[in-house]
Amino acid sequence: METSSIINTLGAGSGIDMAGLARNLSTAQFQSRASRLTQRSETLDRQISAASSLKSKILLLARSLGDRVRAGDLSPQPSLTNPSVATASTQSGASPSGSYSLEVTALASPQTLASAVFANSATTVGSGTLAIRFGSITGGAFSADAARDAVNVDIPSGSTLADAAAAINAKGAGVTAYIANTAAGARLMMKGSDGANNAFVIEATENAAEPGLAQLAWEPASGDATRLLKQSANAAFKIDGLDYVSTSNVADQAIPGVTLRLQATNIGAPTQLTFSDPTSSVTSAMQDLTTALNEIATELKSVTDPKSGDLARDGGAQALRKAFGALAGTIIMPGAAAGEPTTLSDLGLATERDGSFRLDTTRLNTTLSTHAKGASAMFTPGLYGVFSTIDRIARNANAVGNPGSIAGSFARYTSQKTKTTEDQTKLTEAQEKLRVQLVSRFAAADSRVGASRSTLSFIQNQIDVWSSDRN
Repeated sequence: METSSIINTLGAGSGIDMAGLARNLSTAQFQSRASRLTQRSETLDRQISAASSLKSKILLLARSLGDRVRAGDLSPQPSLTNPSVATASTQSGASPSGSYSLEVTALASPQTLASAVFANSATTVGSGTLAIRFGSITGGAFSADAARDAVNVDIPSGSTLADAAAAINAKGAGVTAYIANTAAGARLMMKGSDGANNAFVIEATENAAEPGLAQLAWEPASGDATRLLKQSANAAFKIDGLDYVSTSNVADQAIPGVTLRLQATNIGAPTQLTFSDPTSSVTSAMQDLTTALNEIATELKSVTDPKSGDLARDGGAQALRKAFGALAGTIIMPGAAAGEPTTLSDLGLATERDGSFRLDTTRLNTTLSTHAKGASAMFTPGLYGVFSTIDRIARNANAVGNPGSIAGSFARYTSQKTKTTEDQTKLTEAQEKLRVQLVSRFAAADSRVGASRSTLSFIQNQIDVWSSDRN
């Protein structure tokens, strides 16, 4: 008899709800374990939620602070009255100040050399070897750079002008080549790198059986001067009237903490470089940071409460709370000069007895008024400072491989939750198996009881009949 049929007929003989009895007995058998697993599952759900919230909030704080720091308004940002001349950016960890005049008299440029005219790019050029030598060209004479070896470019038999360009590019030696299809015909164009000492000459060693490669050779003393379209040169500029030279259009040593990217000349018309005042932005940032830290600190206090906290004995939460407790007094600018701000407390961050934070605006204003440059230096995306400190805390908290981190706790609770769910499933299956077994057993018993009751009913009817006949 199928289980469903058994259930439908149970109790028909005895009058007892055998199906309900089987269900109640199987439930009672596993009720204690089921209750413990349910309670464990609910606890783990709360722990997972608390750990997830903490690690997400500290990571979000670090990312938001990083975006704010990279926006640049928390440190002095350079600007030029004539931005077409150059762009200026602050170097990592630097907090420059003052004002400077900039006059660009020449831009760095690469040597540009053209070959003689060919019919098209498919014209063969002979075979052999092209040797590219680097140095400088002064007064029509080439001076080789002894520190740089010549670059030999093999040109195989049957090579075309386009093949020669590809062979030069394949060397990656500081000279790029391409084919210029001009009105007169195709020409092999070769361009070097910026800087006077990146000039180059081309020497050709031909294969006697397949000559023609000499057409690509060039040197200033005897070569066609019209093929030298542009001579390599250094950049030349003046900072506050002093002359500077750079082999490229990027100058990162002329102004302390500033990188200049020269774009155009402004001979006789110097432009002024100045820096923004980030004081108000720093104050705003510290107010926002204090608010964000307090939000996390409040949550930390709640979840680690010894009596009611879901993470009361959690190592990851305790580690994060310890890091927050030491945050204000931690030295975050170890290389700062004597007297310069080195901690978040110098920026006004104060820790209360309950673990919350308060912004001491008086101390912040004092630091900004007496050490504005040092305060701004704490808001740069370098190895040290406000962002790197918060980012380090966030990374430690989110280190999954560290069992002592809040992320490690999250992973542990998640794993335990998975195991608990599996145990609940197994328990449910075992309970159902027992119920089915009891249903089968009770079905047999109910059948026997039903048969006995039928027999008793028959005998009783016979007795009643006999009694009636005597009367």
